[in-house]
Amino acid sequence: MNSAWQVELNNFWAWLDNKSEVTGDWAVGVSGGADSLALVFLLTKWCAKHNRNFTALTVQHGLRPEAEDEAQYVAQLMKTHGIKHQILYWQGDKPSRGIENAARVARYGLMYDWCMQNGASALLIAHHKRDQAETFLMRLQRGSGVDGLSAMAPLVKWKNLYIARPLLQINPEDLKSYLQKQNIAWVEDASNDCEDFLRVKIRKLLPELEANIGLSRERLCNTAMEMARVRDYLEKQTDSFVHQEVKFWGDVGASLSPASLLSLHEEIGLRVLSSLLKKISGKIYPPGMEEVERLWEALHQSDFSGRTLSDCEIFKFQKQLWIVQELKSPHKLSKQAWADFVAAHPEYGGNGKKVVELPYKLRRALETRKLSD
Repeated sequence: MNSAWQVELNNFWAWLDNKSEVTGDWAVGVSGGADSLALVFLLTKWCAKHNRNFTALTVQHGLRPEAEDEAQYVAQLMKTHGIKHQILYWQGDKPSRGIENAARVARYGLMYDWCMQNGASALLIAHHKRDQAETFLMRLQRGSGVDGLSAMAPLVKWKNLYIARPLLQINPEDLKSYLQKQNIAWVEDASNDCEDFLRVKIRKLLPELEANIGLSRERLCNTAMEMARVRDYLEKQTDSFVHQEVKFWGDVGASLSPASLLSLHEEIGLRVLSSLLKKISGKIYPPGMEEVERLWEALHQSDFSGRTLSDCEIFKFQKQLWIVQELKSPHKLSKQAWADFVAAHPEYGGNGKKVVELPYKLRRALETRKLSD
């Protein structure tokens, strides 16, 4: 007999499987730790009954001497149980500072690229209830607003990939107990005890918070869920404005009326800017809210002459506000190159009607990326 949390998890698989926008196979991030291994084996059991395919992905960051042995252990374990598996290597030099964030960006980037190359539409990650509580406190410590305090959502879209977190309502102790009953050993990452990382400090503090003031992981997660409801409403208001007022140029640019943007309530205006910057930059995360707030204030000034933020250029042209992906290469756009581009993509030249006057920065970005709608 499955436990209550396993029944809920099976319901999550079915919900994800029935979503029309999540087509194609799935991928699962698996490090060798208890959480991700439990996710893989729980999913394997469900997939065997429902004709669903997935591949387990292990990212080898090359940051610890034992990392390759751990990756090979996972590979052998997956082979033993007939589970498709791939090791992805983080190549090149590693930064000396901010390594935790850099490793996370590299990990998601490698898995995203694999999914795009292999037709996977969803990537499943093993974040659980304690991770959710830790994330809430980390973001509270950083002064986050509604979005940050909503912590992690069970399903989000990143570019062309859905990121699913099925275990957010499950305790890690239950996952370890499940593996023990299946006689499956997991790897303990020594960095999980390194107090150089804020998450580890918070993890060790959580039992004290619960014992001394009753602030449990359950209460933290419930608060995150309440904040998520507020975020959902604000996101719908933001999406409605973007749908009605913003014109996208491929995936490298967007334009809108400055007056319509600045007429919004500040909260929605900030969200519109953050959403557009995230979309045009193609990054996993939007820029920091303090940076967006400074941009919002600058846009209210009559002498606004342009800004760069999150690898985007923000400027005014022909009475429109433009957000264009920043190109850092010295490549210059010739008249002939643009003419060739318009010949191949006439929608950017006015379709034989009035010529559309586009800013040079957008034309350069479009031609460089060879985009089409």
